Amino acid sequence: MKIFGERRDNKRRSSVVFVIGGGFAGVEATWRVAQSGLRVILYEMRPKRMTAVHQSSYLAELVCSNSFKSNLLTNASGVMKEEMRRLDSLILEVASRHSLPAGEAMAVDRDSFAMDVTSILTRHPRITIIRDEVTSLPTHRPLIIATGPLTTDDLTEEISRLVGESSLSFYDAVAPTITFDSIDLNRVYRASRRGKTADNDPSTMDEVSEGDYLNCPLTKEEYLRFHSELVQAQRSAPHNPDEKDASYFEMCLPIEELARRGERTLSYGPMKPIGLVDPRTGRRPWAVVQLRQENKEGTLWGLVGFQTRLKWGEQRRIFRMIPGLEQAEFVRYGVMHRNTYINSPLALNLSMQVIHHEGVYMAGQLTGVEGYLESAAIGIVAGMNAVRYAMGLEPTTPPRETVIGSLCHYLIETNPKHFSPMNSNFGILPELPIPIRDKREKGRLKGMRALAALEEYRKNLYDFEPGSL
Repeated sequence: MKIFGERRDNKRRSSVVFVIGGGFAGVEATWRVAQSGLRVILYEMRPKRMTAVHQSSYLAELVCSNSFKSNLLTNASGVMKEEMRRLDSLILEVASRHSLPAGEAMAVDRDSFAMDVTSILTRHPRITIIRDEVTSLPTHRPLIIATGPLTTDDLTEEISRLVGESSLSFYDAVAPTITFDSIDLNRVYRASRRGKTADNDPSTMDEVSEGDYLNCPLTKEEYLRFHSELVQAQRSAPHNPDEKDASYFEMCLPIEELARRGERTLSYGPMKPIGLVDPRTGRRPWAVVQLRQENKEGTLWGLVGFQTRLKWGEQRRIFRMIPGLEQAEFVRYGVMHRNTYINSPLALNLSMQVIHHEGVYMAGQLTGVEGYLESAAIGIVAGMNAVRYAMGLEPTTPPRETVIGSLCHYLIETNPKHFSPMNSNFGILPELPIPIRDKREKGRLKGMRALAALEEYRKNLYDFEPGSL
């Protein structure tokens, strides 16, 4: 693989790149660097030190589902896969050899997949794997940090010093996100509480103007039915088996836990209707669910105060009871678990480089993406830019029209006060120039545009030479 581009200086900066973490992001970053002709030192602490969820010493071990989601090019996940293939993804090359029947989705035999990935990297002449825990960050540059959501305490402290304590989070407390197109606008209305934000966050009070939020009004009967279903709903098991409920959650309790405290807890809490008179009736509803815009295009909206541990099927069933959300399309479900990640809008630039720390890159779930392949995709971006840094080239990011490029823009451009992890979905991509009502057709057109943009991007980036894994 030959790399082209404008140089920042006249000399190569390094012939070696350090990578910390052997998950999906670390593997893709390592592969990208090694295939460019540079050497890689990859640090992976397992099996010397295991985590609460890993069972083996394999690189790219799958710790949850063995599914990589849809293969369809009318789905953002399928389009992202094709983008990754065209960017020489190792993960997808290996996955194709260990795939299992899964309909329109991609699923793999988890053990043979991870064994194959590990074997490929171990045999690569330019990759050295060091099985040891990193407790302090190397001074070598370029450096890629891809340690995942279960980063050890010692390394978390190091990362905190690097990006600033205010830019590091330790829990996902994420409310569901839905698409604007799936909201029944005949049943909701725009309004903001006078002088307050919807979530009563003093840090954002000056940003809110009248009509910033969409409001879903509930009658007393609708509220009581909703409350009854919520308190009886099934919850998900903890992400980390060692995870326990802690006092932290008292400040950010799951919506179902608040509901269990009493019939009116929600209507006096996140669903309080004070200051939200419905202009169509001239009256204040019994309760209100507020939606807050989550991207600058206005295609994604989040349920304010609805962080939850409900199973995803339960979230879809119960939250569709909310007036106006009967046909809600969920691009992200609520989660609440231990998950170390940085506030990327404050800490990174589009190349995944840490602001004010030239040559240091973040990759994977640590950046605030969700999902195996989303993590791998950000690993590709970090790997590309670590190589370009080492060779004295300007940084690069896939186009905004691509799924990978839009993930990068989401990480950097989201309001840092409301930043939370995101997976691939068409809602983060720019809208088409002409509105399309048919969801499948809209996805197909966005996918075609994404792949066309990626091909144009590749023309100026790579000249691939034939080779095999």
